[in-house]
Amino acid sequence: MKFAEQMKQIAWKLETEQSVNVLQCVYNEQKEPVGEEALKRIKEAHYRRIDMSDAVYIVDIGGYIGNSVRQEISYAREKGKEVIFHSNVFKER
Repeated sequence: MKFAEQMKQIAWKLETEQSVNVLQCVYNEQKEPVGEEALKRIKEAHYRRIDMSDAVYIVDIGGYIGNSVRQEISYAREKGKEVIFHSNVFKER
């Protein structure tokens, strides 16, 4: 995960400063090998989280958005979910 540490810090700020409930998505920090089946289950879990959520918060540090996140943004929009970009909420210092 490209921004795992930043994502944890952002989740903390959102919950403590803005009372937002965050379903955090930081995985495999121990960098174990991940097979195709596990990747498929992780992807399905991401989409279920989107279904349960009112909005999706995109951590787009430096303007970076990966391909899988782009797909999740499209899915969220199709489902009528609000898409919030980190770069629009917390300006980088």
